[in-house]
Amino acid sequence: MGESTVGKGTVSKGAAEGGGPGGSSVPVSDPFDALPDLAPLRAAAWDDDWAGTQAFFAEIGYRAADVSFAAGLLAGVERTEAYLERAVKALPADPLPRTLLAERYIRIGWRVRGGARAERVSRDQFAEFHDWLRKAELLLIEVCAEHPEYGPAWTARLLTARGLELGQSEARRRYDRLSEHHPHLLRAQSQLLQQLCPKWGGSWEAAHGFARETAADAPPGSPAGALIAEAHIERWLDLGGAAATEYLRDVAVRNELRDAARTSVLHPDHRPGRHSWGAHSTFALVFSLGGHLRDAAAHFAALGDTVSESFWQYLPDWKNRFTTYRTAASAAL
Repeated sequence: MGESTVGKGTVSKGAAEGGGPGGSSVPVSDPFDALPDLAPLRAAAWDDDWAGTQAFFAEIGYRAADVSFAAGLLAGVERTEAYLERAVKALPADPLPRTLLAERYIRIGWRVRGGARAERVSRDQFAEFHDWLRKAELLLIEVCAEHPEYGPAWTARLLTARGLELGQSEARRRYDRLSEHHPHLLRAQSQLLQQLCPKWGGSWEAAHGFARETAADAPPGSPAGALIAEAHIERWLDLGGAAATEYLRDVAVRNELRDAARTSVLHPDHRPGRHSWGAHSTFALVFSLGGHLRDAAAHFAALGDTVSESFWQYLPDWKNRFTTYRTAASAAL
């Protein structure tokens, strides 16, 4: 993605301590445990400690990719909205507290909605979901008007655009405004990729095209190659059944995934960090689903006993599937 990651640690403590691709332990998927130098942020959130939260973001340098990544994680910590609301009142001109609070509102809204297809979401769920997103959008509109270069707010507005069903053109407009200042912000790219999938009104041509274009434009060693894996996983999910399995076994798909991995997280210029944690998790999944276990092995090795659950959650009993695939990948070497 071309922007620095939060901190400079390796992807996996477990790998350094012998977790490896052949391990049998249940993977650690909570990012605050898998990536332990995030612990100060969670501790501050648990203590309703705005000063501690602010200190964490100051420590990572307020870089757009880092702030957006951490904001998404903080949004998942329960009952943080109260202390973030107080911070917004205390610092009305600061974009950070408003963006963090908006991210929290978005997370609450999406949790109300759930992950089901639209036809399975009730009218009351949609109403409450949209109420939360509108609260977030009001905050983010202010931030983007006052600080048009503030990437974390534009990234959050890609989530509200999708949830409020504002359409492909509006989502793309928001992404283009962001990319004027931050052309390689991976979390934003992943959010737009979701919007471009057919389930949100896009097309496979648009989704694969964006993933390929973005990965090609990224600096060598950027985790952006994982966008190609994300697009193929979404296609696999949409196909379902035997057709999905055959799709990921296709030699052309496998070769594209290999090239994407080689130019991103397996490239000599890659610098391991939090964003590579998610990328390795995605590559490990897509190669495993396609039966390309030797290709998956390097990604499992990088992860050790940790994993980002984002796309793995598409699988039933996914933690056991993770350990099964990891063992098989090790045996395939």
